[in-house]
Amino acid sequence: MGRNLQSRERLRPVDLAREHGLSTQAIRNYEEAGILPAAGRTPHGYRTYTPLHAGALRAFLALVPGHGHRTATSIMRAVNEGTAEDAFRLIDESHAQLLDDRRTLRAVESALRDLEPGAASEPASVSGPGGTFIGPLAGELGIRPATLRKWERAGLVRPRRDPLTGYRVYDEADVRDARLAHQLRRGGYLLEQIAPLIAQVRAAGGLEPLEAALYDWRGRLSARGRTMLTGAAGLEAYLRERG
Repeated sequence: MGRNLQSRERLRPVDLAREHGLSTQAIRNYEEAGILPAAGRTPHGYRTYTPLHAGALRAFLALVPGHGHRTATSIMRAVNEGTAEDAFRLIDESHAQLLDDRRTLRAVESALRDLEPGAASEPASVSGPGGTFIGPLAGELGIRPATLRKWERAGLVRPRRDPLTGYRVYDEADVRDARLAHQLRRGGYLLEQIAPLIAQVRAAGGLEPLEAALYDWRGRLSARGRTMLTGAAGLEAYLRERG
């Protein structure tokens, strides 16, 4: 371990806890999880910490908002075990996930822009009471009816059945979902990636309310990127302390 672990300055669990509004039990739990280096012990068996332990705690708490508790724990454990390369790999994986989330957001925004004006509210050519059948909708999208049936099995569209003929009938919401799925498929997204996005559109009540959700999504991604920078700074400070 670094030179600072040999410091004569002793800190009690309550000293570390008080700085961050934590309980002393939380400090002990963090040590047991490997987030903090092993504490020293007094002749009577009481834990004693040093400024290096305080630095480890600050680094961990800086990492949590951007990487999550589990990954932050794994990062700190790797550093304390002397396998910093594993810690860097975990950080890279978090950044890769953030980049993938940004790409997904851009794909959704692009799909919404590419929908024709009024497409979200105007039904496709109606060929049945209260909706359109699979053939006309597939023709409008330039795909095969079999593709729409595959999308239905994946949960992307949910047509009802005509009680007399048993034919699939797509209402306005189904047409909207089919158009959005079509745009995302053209963007290279897999059905399992599209399904949760379609579910978000449904939960928002359509495309227009989704704009607020997309704005919030952008904000959360930006905030996460910034917290990752803060976490990186905290971890770098701890690495310097370790020497």
